[in-house]
Amino acid sequence: MPYQLNMKKLVVLTGSGISSESGLKTFRESGGLWENYDVMEVASPAGWDRNKEVVLRFYNDRRAQLRNASPNDGHKGLADLEKYFDVQIITQNVDDLHERAGSSKVLHLHGILTRARSTGDPDMTYDIGYGPINPGDTCEKGYQLRPDIVWFGEPVPAIEEAATLTASADIFAVIGTSMVVYPAAGLIDYVPKKNPVFLIDPNDVAIPIYRHIQFIRDKAGTGVSVLKERLLKEYLLS
Repeated sequence: MPYQLNMKKLVVLTGSGISSESGLKTFRESGGLWENYDVMEVASPAGWDRNKEVVLRFYNDRRAQLRNASPNDGHKGLADLEKYFDVQIITQNVDDLHERAGSSKVLHLHGILTRARSTGDPDMTYDIGYGPINPGDTCEKGYQLRPDIVWFGEPVPAIEEAATLTASADIFAVIGTSMVVYPAAGLIDYVPKKNPVFLIDPNDVAIPIYRHIQFIRDKAGTGVSVLKERLLKEYLLS
């Protein structure tokens, strides 16, 4: 391919806005409820301790929904950009739509639905695809399995790797995230000051006033196409 040498590193932070275009619902819809579930009851250690069956059923439903979802033009557009840039995606989403679209470098900050984890040994994880986790499903050590998801109140193990990647970005883009959920929202502070930052979102997004942001006020599906056009013109066709 003609653009393999000296590729610019494009680091992209994605949030729920890109996956919602594939029909996946988000944690912050309907005032903190998701299909009548209180988020803290299904996405916190306390909720797990109170009712493991409800939590497992909730994520089993999400996994089944994901099985029938497809990557949209936003996911596909980012995968296509790998022809021209060294693309690294940092996603707050727990779906696998970036991978299914063809992106080869995806860091999941908050875990992923298609993996289970031992409640007794966090290093023991299992690829489960879109199947359920049931009460009584255990790891080799006999501990109950749980979704390999970072819940509210838990540390985000991948945040240091994400910060390192962001600090190495030649170009940084934010797609479909409100920039209010920390620590992910703080990643923009690691972008080298001289390097461009793009933000794709149809809505107003709170950003640091000291950064110059190039806004693309559109949904992810069409916004990524605009981003591609701008990047090719700026870095490859000029």
